[in-house]
Amino acid sequence: MNANDARVLVVNAGASALRLSVVGRGDDTLAAHAVEGWGDERAIERAFSALPDFDAVGHRVVHGGPHHRAPVLVDASVEAELLDLAPLAPVHQPNAIAGIQAARRHFPSLPQVACFDSEFHATMPAAATTYAVPREWTQRWDLRRLGFHGFAHAYAARRARELLGRTDDPDVRVVSCRLGSSGSLCATRGGRSVDTTMGWTPLDGLVMATSPGSIDPGLVLWLLEQGGLSLAEVTTALEIDSGLAGLSGCFGGDLRAVLDARTRGDADAERAFAVYVHRLRRELGSMIAVLGGVDALVFCGGVGEHVPEVRAAACEPFAFAGVTLDETRNLDPEPDGDVARAGAPVRVLVITARDDIEIARAVRTTLETA
Repeated sequence: MNANDARVLVVNAGASALRLSVVGRGDDTLAAHAVEGWGDERAIERAFSALPDFDAVGHRVVHGGPHHRAPVLVDASVEAELLDLAPLAPVHQPNAIAGIQAARRHFPSLPQVACFDSEFHATMPAAATTYAVPREWTQRWDLRRLGFHGFAHAYAARRARELLGRTDDPDVRVVSCRLGSSGSLCATRGGRSVDTTMGWTPLDGLVMATSPGSIDPGLVLWLLEQGGLSLAEVTTALEIDSGLAGLSGCFGGDLRAVLDARTRGDADAERAFAVYVHRLRRELGSMIAVLGGVDALVFCGGVGEHVPEVRAAACEPFAFAGVTLDETRNLDPEPDGDVARAGAPVRVLVITARDDIEIARAVRTTLETA
């Protein structure tokens, strides 16, 4: 098999669903299936059995820790190492391992490649990745800001440069906003990650569906030392009971439910949306500042692609920087379309997230060099 011609099954094991897609050499999607929920083993087996032929399997893995940054062929030892990292991403990592185990059982003769969300951010400068903690900590545990959602940001940056007609421009500045149940921003220059909002774990940065994003570490210490909460209670609260869910009371922190409640005059939903937007604006401003300006903003992910009021609210304060929306186009954007006002110096692009394309490319590169 020529690695460059490999058809790749991409296994994207999310918090609540298993998404499968077979990607051909020309980035065309040969098949796509989604299995909602992780309890239905028969549904997963049926989805596997319904797929067309492919040559290799690529798995999106959120956390590779400080040692696994580049894609790696999966064997029993790699699988064990990744499972040990579950405390760093307890909502996502166990599902990724479950996806790996299911695919290895069903396709034992095919190469399986773990692809890590943090790889794209390896180009961030030391000033952006280094924590201001004792050097002994950094040296002992290789602590650093890793960043996540790398495949989404990589595709968004590449597709944005294509749409701008600047694929070879090393100075084009793009901020991608990957917004869904989890969310992060990434500043890129010439397609290379310069900064991002997530850190050592996916808890950092934006307010998300069930997690709070950036909070004062002193608050966590106070809750443990003075608030009487156990470590397990704080961990559960930060992973699944905070964010939009904690602010609004809407189950699972679904933004659609928050917006529905907001239209009915629910005060908690109104506050939740205000906090969500405030943090989004604050982090967006920091990404633009890091780049010294911006040529294009990209919105992708379930919220980024399908919730026009979030795009409008995010962009509103940045008119001074050249970000202005065409209200009509923003309400109903074309696929991979530009919703900026005609003549505005900054383009605002709504791009369909295609993590699977980036993962398939990473798998082919790994097989070629193995």
